[in-house]
Amino acid sequence: MGVQATNLVLALLVVAFISFRGAESRKARLLDSFEYSAINCRAHTASLTDFGGVGDGTTSNTKAFKGAIDHLSQFASDGGSQLFVPAGKWLTGSFSLTSHFTLYLHKDAVLLASQDMQEWPVMKPLPSYGRGRDAAAGRYSSLIFGTNLTDVIITGNNGTIDGQGAFWWQNFHKGKLKYTRPYLIEIMFSNSIQISNLTLLNSPSWNVHPVYSSDILVQGITIIAPITSPNTDGINPDSCTNTKIEDCYIVSGDDCVAVKSGWDEYGIAFGMPTKQLVIRRLTCISPYSATIALGSEMSGGIEDVRAEDITAIHTESGIRIKTAVGRGGYVKDIYVKRMTMHTMKWVFWMTGNYGSHADKNYDPNALPVIQGINYRDMVADNVTMAARLEGIAGDPFKEICISNVTIGMAPKAKKVPWTCTDIEGMTSGVTPRPCGMLPDQGPEKITSCDFPPESIPIDLVQFKTCSF
Repeated sequence: MGVQATNLVLALLVVAFISFRGAESRKARLLDSFEYSAINCRAHTASLTDFGGVGDGTTSNTKAFKGAIDHLSQFASDGGSQLFVPAGKWLTGSFSLTSHFTLYLHKDAVLLASQDMQEWPVMKPLPSYGRGRDAAAGRYSSLIFGTNLTDVIITGNNGTIDGQGAFWWQNFHKGKLKYTRPYLIEIMFSNSIQISNLTLLNSPSWNVHPVYSSDILVQGITIIAPITSPNTDGINPDSCTNTKIEDCYIVSGDDCVAVKSGWDEYGIAFGMPTKQLVIRRLTCISPYSATIALGSEMSGGIEDVRAEDITAIHTESGIRIKTAVGRGGYVKDIYVKRMTMHTMKWVFWMTGNYGSHADKNYDPNALPVIQGINYRDMVADNVTMAARLEGIAGDPFKEICISNVTIGMAPKAKKVPWTCTDIEGMTSGVTPRPCGMLPDQGPEKITSCDFPPESIPIDLVQFKTCSF
């Protein structure tokens, strides 16, 4: 009887232990449950740890990411899939996404970009550029990459992607790179893209680069890089259609948002413009670059760009148009309103002599068309120079409209607040008084600068509540 009693006690203890462990396991699973908003939800779910992922900050997870995504790709036609990245530091090289797929980062998850060059495949230059940005040869694949995809979501509960860019910046400055530095996120030849609720740190170069794509949402992104880091542009829509950028905070060593469409003869030949772009509620800090730049690679054309409710702090320029002889293409139908700027070098800057070219084969007769530029309802303070507007001789920038703009000059501001050459347009209700090429049309014209009232298609996208 004693043995039986002992066995009974042991059995009860085992049952209790299993029940306790089961409760703890359920508790752990519940702690990893969450809801999020997305353009589409998924039927299948996996965690990176299911594929051997180790979040210790030193173990490479490149194979784990590739294995997980390769496995989950089989569900593309069966409700799609999502890959969960738990809390931890996940060192990885470049990896590619699949269609009908969500990559979700836990709030305490950090993707660390590998500094092992073997984990960065080399790709051909973009066809609309003809060469790499840093070197004439190809370019390293982005940390998170995708091509020819549909319905792709990269999101999280403000999880972090750290490019560990200092390694790349040093090699770039020393001239040691044979190929162009990688970006953090690049999606190309794709549609229905959502990039949201993430923090991006220290990118080797550009942060977010949708290219040759359509129907793109970029929302709730925080981007931070040292203000002296080279070419760390924030968000660069490039030859894209129907794009929305909203509620982003960017501290950068280059333009916070740079709108592009190809470089010189390569961009002209490729012929894919960026159009139907909305930028809302952007905050930018970039002492050596622009809040929003149009160009300089704009040879495929840029049109119908709408920006509103923009804040710039300690930034070189508010809105900058960059182009040159040989670019061809156009920048037209640009609309900006409700912009607030503090401590700026320039509020408005247009440059027709931005000199860099892909190579010596550009067409000197390829002149850009800049027209239909509308700026209204803006306030700026502590400004060194109101505007520097430089068109191209024989190819003036036309139909410039600036209205209801008040610019407070800095104590050591330039004596001549506006400089203008080869431009045409009008102003109304602008202080300090603009240059003669932009004559004041009187207070009755203060609402003349256009801003389209209708929405673009991306504004009509409805979000769903998804769960893990």
